Amino acid sequence: MKIATLNVNSIRMRLDAVLEWLAVHEPDVLALQETKCADDKFPRFEFEEMGWNVEIYGQKSYNGVALVSRHSILGVRRGFEDPRFPEDCRLIEASVGGVTVVNTYVPNGTVVGSDKFDYKLRWMERLRALFASRHRPDEPIVWVGDMNVAPTPDDVWDSRRHLGKVGHHPDEFARLAALVDWGFEDVFRRFHQGPGHYTFWDYVIPRSFENNLGWRIDHVYATAPLAVRATSCTIDRTLRQGEKPSDHTAVVAEFDV
Repeated sequence: MKIATLNVNSIRMRLDAVLEWLAVHEPDVLALQETKCADDKFPRFEFEEMGWNVEIYGQKSYNGVALVSRHSILGVRRGFEDPRFPEDCRLIEASVGGVTVVNTYVPNGTVVGSDKFDYKLRWMERLRALFASRHRPDEPIVWVGDMNVAPTPDDVWDSRRHLGKVGHHPDEFARLAALVDWGFEDVFRRFHQGPGHYTFWDYVIPRSFENNLGWRIDHVYATAPLAVRATSCTIDRTLRQGEKPSDHTAVVAEFDV
């Protein structure tokens, strides 16, 4: 089973590139984040015309997540289903081929000490509670998405410069570690160690992609029953090289199931 994740940064703007990538790579599941459109504006027809099933959870101009698959997408759940949290269209989960796929777009946090940063930390804590209440670590679960956290010095091009800032802050490390400790493994790090493996290159830094001044903030995590069956996990930089690309690129994991 091949499962991929991509922060698309507007599905309508990147539609042609995504459809072309799907046709070439044929994943069993593609998880999209930051689709940036309400459900009635999502280009569902274009996906379905090419034989893809789609489940979406979107909102106008911001956020938004989706699951794309050739297979049936079953048991779809959207959001935390918790009235204490606004439904900001950052979470969708479903079963595909007997595997639970959880797709998240973790809040950015904006500025350390801000209300948005506090919300990010609380959101991650609520996600940890969701896993504990809905699932068990011995189930086949893949958790993917834009986590908006580079959790180690190897996951950002200049850790010393960015340590303590949004995306590379000890409070974020702690929340992500609590999520992973629930029962996940970082599948990419099963196959690749060391610095230089990035999934996001900021538009505002001149030639950030060409000079590999990036962050690894798009992750694939799996519970033990799947992690031991992982056969590869790679970062596909081609989507970041195209015309008008997203500032992220795809991460692709394969499992022998």
